[in-house]
Amino acid sequence: MTPLLTEIDHVAIAVRDLDAAVAWYAETLGATVTHREVVERDGVEEALVQVADSYVQLVTPTRDDSPVARYLERRGEGLHHVGYRVADCAAALQAVKDGGGEVIDQVPRPGSRGTTVAFVHPRASFGTLIELVQEAPAPPVHG
Repeated sequence: MTPLLTEIDHVAIAVRDLDAAVAWYAETLGATVTHREVVERDGVEEALVQVADSYVQLVTPTRDDSPVARYLERRGEGLHHVGYRVADCAAALQAVKDGGGEVIDQVPRPGSRGTTVAFVHPRASFGTLIELVQEAPAPPVHG
């Protein structure tokens, strides 16, 4: 079987105060944010700190009914999920379903940074929420 996971895209950390988390990463670890975005669909704001070819995704809720808000209420701050890069999000999601795994997203959907994503339920993956992340296609080169 050909591996579906190509690399770790990000490790997501749920935080209550995004600005404080960004400042801590900058002041303590010398890390800088390479991307910041509000993802209205998910009710979150994220800041991505690049580490080699992957990211630490600091994520905070923008509304009380978001999954991250519920997570913070139940578990507090900390590791929320792991995002794995895949070449084809739909194919990876189907492989999880074909293997009897429980998924949160029945079909891939738009993610931040122009990615395509789908989530696998922690019950299917030994207690860890998994995000399958397909990078946005590179823009065409003209000339």
